[in-house]
Amino acid sequence: MVKFIPYELTLGLRSKVLRNGLPLDECVFPTDQLEGAFHLAVYVGDEIACIASFFPKKYKKQEGDGYQLRGMATDTEFAGKGYGKSLIEFAVTYIKNTNAHYIWCNARKSALPFYGKLGFKTVSNEFEIAGIGPHYEMILNLN
Repeated sequence: MVKFIPYELTLGLRSKVLRNGLPLDECVFPTDQLEGAFHLAVYVGDEIACIASFFPKKYKKQEGDGYQLRGMATDTEFAGKGYGKSLIEFAVTYIKNTNAHYIWCNARKSALPFYGKLGFKTVSNEFEIAGIGPHYEMILNLN
């Protein structure tokens, strides 16, 4: 089940999956509490299986309003079961109701197939995020 959660509940999976076990206070994003930001989790029973954060931010090369997806992570024990897809589908429905036109992200190279299956298009060359690895900008048009 996909639920809205406070950003603090994203920190455990961010640390475990995205930040190589960094302390939770080092996994807070500066965008976590922006106006319009929201955070989602997929729960399996009482456990958080998958998380993602979204906040209003225009993509530099795109017309109209958009949301940036950041910090998407699935616990390894829940990977490959469709939880990430469910979370993105929920977010798309919610964001369409804000009248935004697209969702964009800086996707890890390893996540390109996942986002591609959901309709995201690669819109940049590969670039490096220091300490994390190769990424691509991707966008999903909602119109």
